[in-house]
Amino acid sequence: MQEINLKPLEIKDVGTVREIKGGVIKIDGLASCVNGQLIELAPGLMGMVIGFTKKDVLVLVLGDENKVHIGDTVYGEEGVFEVPVGSNFLGRVVNTFGQPLDGKGKIEGVDTYPIFRNAPGVLDRAPILEPFLTGTKIIDTCIPLGKGQRELILGDRVTGKTTLVIDAIINQKGKDVICIYCWIGGSQSSFLKIMEQLRLSGAMEWTIVVTASASTSPAEQYLVPYAAAALGEYFMDHGRDVFCAFDNLSRHAWIYREISLLLERSPGREAYPGDMFYTHSQLMERAGKLNEEKGSGSMTFLPIVETQEGDITGLIQSNLVSITDGQIYLSASLFNEGFKPAIDLGLSVSRIGSKVQCDAIKKVSRSLKREFALAKELAALTTIRTKLSADIELRLKRGQALKDLLMQDKSRPLCVEEMIVLFYAFNKDLPEILEESQRENFKQNIFSYLLKEHPELVEELTIQKLLTGGIERGLDKAFEDFFAAASN
Repeated sequence: MQEINLKPLEIKDVGTVREIKGGVIKIDGLASCVNGQLIELAPGLMGMVIGFTKKDVLVLVLGDENKVHIGDTVYGEEGVFEVPVGSNFLGRVVNTFGQPLDGKGKIEGVDTYPIFRNAPGVLDRAPILEPFLTGTKIIDTCIPLGKGQRELILGDRVTGKTTLVIDAIINQKGKDVICIYCWIGGSQSSFLKIMEQLRLSGAMEWTIVVTASASTSPAEQYLVPYAAAALGEYFMDHGRDVFCAFDNLSRHAWIYREISLLLERSPGREAYPGDMFYTHSQLMERAGKLNEEKGSGSMTFLPIVETQEGDITGLIQSNLVSITDGQIYLSASLFNEGFKPAIDLGLSVSRIGSKVQCDAIKKVSRSLKREFALAKELAALTTIRTKLSADIELRLKRGQALKDLLMQDKSRPLCVEEMIVLFYAFNKDLPEILEESQRENFKQNIFSYLLKEHPELVEELTIQKLLTGGIERGLDKAFEDFFAAASN
């Protein structure tokens, strides 16, 4: 008697494509589907349930919509949209689905995480007490960040927003921090320039790049920041410190507005849908510092958002300011003046504050923000005066010395010890008594001189992170020796 092999019975939810429009499909049927569920639209092509009407299920196409036709039968899959995660992704460039784009072969994930994962609960979190060092002087001294913080970067086009996050990634060398750079909806040419910078600096060793450029489907551009966050959560859950940069959420908001209008949802302010705030808050809430029971991992977010002519009152800008733990505002006028990074300290704030700073950096930076604001105000008031008192001239010179110290070239992040040395010298009134050329020489070469001639002083400062009497006397003597050597 012939043996009959029976295949196990497979039951799937079935639907029919009724309408296709701009990457959004209306499907009749799929009675048991849920939001976020995967739908098989065609061989090798999936979709994701993104909403419902009284008659239809609304599905976002995760790929080329030209492969789907009206009248096609589609099938509901088990589970929601997940991405592969794991340490094998380090040093790689991937798309929204975790597929490699760098030509280095397939990446084997050790697990899969849903892209719309719930944020850690309040009881799973710990206070943010550990500093996140960006290597940018004006941030680490005046706007200190902590591991687990969400700090918004906003400003007009071409004011240095991307440069700040790339420098922060470069600065994580040797700090055991996993970096994730997420490129959303931008041009491929700009993205390739950023990739070249990361490769030349050697930062790809500790970085994952997740990209969905303007040429990809709307679904990929909408989902890519959530996929990047899921990759970061894998490392955070395993006790690692993670840094995620989202470049930028303005373009993400534009693509979500486009999708929402195709879904026929009612437009609100600036034509954005009513759930625009939730769209970004569910992403931002995933950052944080976990407690010891959860492994003590952390995930720090630096989202970027674009402003139009310095207007920070737009819907997306004001939403993200209210969601995050502070903002760094880059001013076009400061940028055009040559002050780079063009951070406006009057509009920038960190709600974590100085509690994450070491004692030495806290001591030397205590009055910097106030002095910078006073110098800026004084300079504006004295533009119409031709004759100034000696006291005013001294204050203006001190303000210019501080401005020169805060300026920094891109791709040259500084260690915290160098910042302590520079601003200790400022508090000793040293830079303001120097000529501009001497001041620049001091700023560029004093730390390398200390490393060469007084390495024990730098080592003691690195270990203690305190300005003890002995360290201060050693620095004073080292400054004297530096200028003596420079004059010979």
